[in-house]
Amino acid sequence: MADQHSTLRAQRRADTQRLIQAHAVRLFTERGYDAATVADVAEAAGVSPMTVYRHFPTKEDLVLTDRIGRIVADRIAASAAAQPLVRRISRALVESATAVTGGGPADGPTADEQFLLARLRLMIATPALRARHLDNHYALQQAIVDALDSGPADPDAAFRARAAAGACLAAMHTALVRWAEDDGRTALPDLIATALAAAFGEAVTGPDA
Repeated sequence: MADQHSTLRAQRRADTQRLIQAHAVRLFTERGYDAATVADVAEAAGVSPMTVYRHFPTKEDLVLTDRIGRIVADRIAASAAAQPLVRRISRALVESATAVTGGGPADGPTADEQFLLARLRLMIATPALRARHLDNHYALQQAIVDALDSGPADPDAAFRARAAAGACLAAMHTALVRWAEDDGRTALPDLIATALAAAFGEAVTGPDA
């Protein structure tokens, strides 16, 4: 019974967080990031400013918070350790993009993709968000390194993992910018796979031999 209550609380928390973030991104897009306040977001979401801050400690978090780090880390942890680092990371990035976008239907961006596009445009256009986005980039890089589990006793392996993660994330960033510029007309997983293939070769995202 305790586990059930815990699960319900977690679900309600996640639902509230999604509601608040959806209103925040809408208001920031309509009014501008600097013009819309946290109080405006709280009023639109039907919650108190304290509730907003409980879910999102800073205004920047209303745009930047996502679940991609956990998804990527889970995909990497489930991959075969014998595979090359870049292949493990690349496939995890493409699979994670598919998970959060549905792969990108031919008839245009889905509601989830439109939301991701709006967040991405805000990150690109807003100086304060660009600065914080770099922190998120490093956090995702560290999540990837931890998921690769190179082991604290092998600093050389950890260095190689960090270098591979950084290179793969640079390719993904290029794809994300192109996706935003293209208004989501091309499937994001395909763009990420193309960017990674351009950097490392077709084999990194292709099927197992």
